[in-house]
Amino acid sequence: MAVIEIEGLTKDYGHGRGVFDVSFRVEEGEVYGFLGPNGAGKTTTIRHIMGFLKPQSGSVKVGGLDSWVHPREIHRNLGYLPGEIAFPETMSGTEFLRMMADLRGIRDMAHVRRLMERFELDPSGSLKQMSLGTKRKLAIVTAFMHDPAVLVLDEPTSGLDPIMQSVFVEFIREEKARGKTILMSSHIFREVEASCDTVSIIKDGRLVADFAADDWRNRPETIYELRFVSKEEYDRFAREAGARRDFAVGSLEPGENLAVVTVREEAINEFVAFLAGYELASLSEIRQSLEDAFMKFYGRDMDGAGRPETNGAH
Repeated sequence: MAVIEIEGLTKDYGHGRGVFDVSFRVEEGEVYGFLGPNGAGKTTTIRHIMGFLKPQSGSVKVGGLDSWVHPREIHRNLGYLPGEIAFPETMSGTEFLRMMADLRGIRDMAHVRRLMERFELDPSGSLKQMSLGTKRKLAIVTAFMHDPAVLVLDEPTSGLDPIMQSVFVEFIREEKARGKTILMSSHIFREVEASCDTVSIIKDGRLVADFAADDWRNRPETIYELRFVSKEEYDRFAREAGARRDFAVGSLEPGENLAVVTVREEAINEFVAFLAGYELASLSEIRQSLEDAFMKFYGRDMDGAGRPETNGAH
């Protein structure tokens, strides 16, 4: 059963900005990864899910309820972690947690204390003086404090150190095991790889890929790097490989006597038999990461330095 349903969502801000005919579903108990660089449309989509924005066309539903029409009902059992955090500077973290607990009708703070211990949060200081990492921990505890069934997380670990990022990923796995439904926007590929069941990639406001993480992890093909002992062996391979149908040559580097090939699982034996006729200096498998898949859609120069976004997308 789909908990989050987005059908044909469009919000056109002009000049190519916004989201256009976006459709996807997050099933009950699923962790859904939502990838894209700054400006791709992730946060605009998330704000529609939260009911902060009204769709220009299309629909957004959570638990069967229209997000724009019924946000209050939806928020009762939904935890939201925004990409950009803004706290009231006149309060302490402890006062903020107490205020949010009162708004949520939470009387027993035992679960909140467990979350604070898990994320090593000391909320006693002034919100104005808190570090970014401490503010992020506070936002995480606030999002999970009422033990919601649905979670919408926008760049959840931005500002956390690597150890605490790992703690968060393990926590997400545990929440998934408890049946939680989670939409997670993140630019940290390894945390998406480690926790998500489904991954979609958004580019220029449109979904360009949507795949099951298990299908990606268990791809029916392998990429190999071949280094030949001599230019003569390399040249012979370059001539003869083009006629093969059991593997595809991805790239050739004559100066390095190097070739990169992709081989489907069912053709491994034929590939190995073909290579037996060549003298190789080395043969190694290239393991593709989620970042590699992402870069196929965006290229290496999407922000001028080849990086995905490092803060909340709009």
